[in-house]
Amino acid sequence: MVLGLRNFTERSGDGVGEPVLDTANEEDLMHVQPGVAIVLGARPPESPGTLYISNKQVVWLSDVDKERGYAVDFLAISLHAVSRDPEAYPSPCIYAQIETGADEDVDSADSDAECNESLDVSQITEMRLVPSDHSQLEALFDIFCECAELNPEPDEEQEEEHNWIFSADQLLDDTTMNEEGDSQWQLAENLGNPIGYANGNHDLAHSVLELRISDQRFDDADEMEHEVQDGHP
Repeated sequence: MVLGLRNFTERSGDGVGEPVLDTANEEDLMHVQPGVAIVLGARPPESPGTLYISNKQVVWLSDVDKERGYAVDFLAISLHAVSRDPEAYPSPCIYAQIETGADEDVDSADSDAECNESLDVSQITEMRLVPSDHSQLEALFDIFCECAELNPEPDEEQEEEHNWIFSADQLLDDTTMNEEGDSQWQLAENLGNPIGYANGNHDLAHSVLELRISDQRFDDADEMEHEVQDGHP
């Protein structure tokens, strides 16, 4: 996953047409919206350009400066919303928060973005897309939602968050900690809706726990039976 906003200048048609997409990796253009100004961080809005939304990324290309453009992957957009509050921003817009992968303070990054002409766009954490036709906001929002659903978080991150591989000893140890303190993990109490916790029902989780405990008891019984047969009481 590529985090952060990036400069984008790859255009078709001798550099004056639509953005060049990664069609080899099944990237398709989903929506084109002309007359969209872009606002990066706390900087003033840039002159209107054209917004291109593919199934993988958002690309904005300036209509005035053919060497100016920006792109951000949907995987790097942590939040998007329709903003109509004039106290938040004077014009109705699509507001988006961008993950940069850096530990820098948001206010500091936006302040640097506002003051420096040679902007490091990879540090921008907020973006606003302001269409000249405000009636297109809902359509843009729907496209954002659709494309966000096409780009879920990578599986390895989900596996790390929902690691359900435990030994029987770990399960037994954790279930005997009620009087000593809280367990280091709880059976899906704090997870969204993983296996073992569906719509508030803990039956499956308890079944998994009982099955693992029973398996260990069967293993212990088999070991004792083999010792007796071998002549070792």
